[in-house]
Amino acid sequence: MRIHPGGPAVVGLALCLGALAACDGSAASVGDPAAPPTAPSSQSARKPGSAKDGAARLDRKVVVIDPGHNGGNADHPSEINKQVKIGNGSKPCDTTGTETRAGYTEHAFTWDVSNRLAKLLRAKGAKVTLTRQNDKSVGPCITERAAVGNKLKADAAVSIHADGASASGHGFHIIEPVSIGRNAEMVSGSAKLGKALRDAYHEGTGIPYSNYLGKNAIDRRDDLGGLNMSTIPKVFIECGNMQNKADAEKLSSSAFRQRIAESLAEGFENYLG
Repeated sequence: MRIHPGGPAVVGLALCLGALAACDGSAASVGDPAAPPTAPSSQSARKPGSAKDGAARLDRKVVVIDPGHNGGNADHPSEINKQVKIGNGSKPCDTTGTETRAGYTEHAFTWDVSNRLAKLLRAKGAKVTLTRQNDKSVGPCITERAAVGNKLKADAAVSIHADGASASGHGFHIIEPVSIGRNAEMVSGSAKLGKALRDAYHEGTGIPYSNYLGKNAIDRRDDLGGLNMSTIPKVFIECGNMQNKADAEKLSSSAFRQRIAESLAEGFENYLG
């Protein structure tokens, strides 16, 4: 993702449909169709019996996962460029996102990881909702995505992204909210969520902290509608830089995307348990 003025170029603006797209369970199959089943990672094996324990710890917890962008955005520029109010200004409804140099798109990456993560969290007892139902539509707008978590009074939410920075930049970072007034009560909880996800992601994937943005993989912003308009703890994660060769190879791997999902599930369990 690269959606602020002055950042490295990324294709796309944003879109908005009138209806709110939220998914409460059934999602399309994830992963590469021809890929063999992913073997359990060391992350899963770290805690014997963790699935049972995790189910107890996350029982009735409500989590919203926001897969950044959408596959139909690029074909609907007038819709995604529609301006929406984000509490301290206006931004495009959504953006198209970035892609690797080999053509693996951010919207496909976020959709895949989000569904993998949802499956893991549901297995631990959490009630999980996605902000979009497929990877072919447009939107929903960033304000509508925030509204999903607010309406459900979710315990936590994460927006999944991958960055489109300069090729020399590598690593991941978490984006946390800054108070603009209306979101003041969720800022401290978001900071705790951000640290839990950062630590679990770093440990579980081995991807280093970003060397180009943030401090210790934490960046704080007040220009993202998904954070400004949220009233429940929420953060963004830029899982790596799609323009960096080493990061792109990892993000393009089905097996590594499973590792990403497992690491994020661990982070949610540490935050919510």
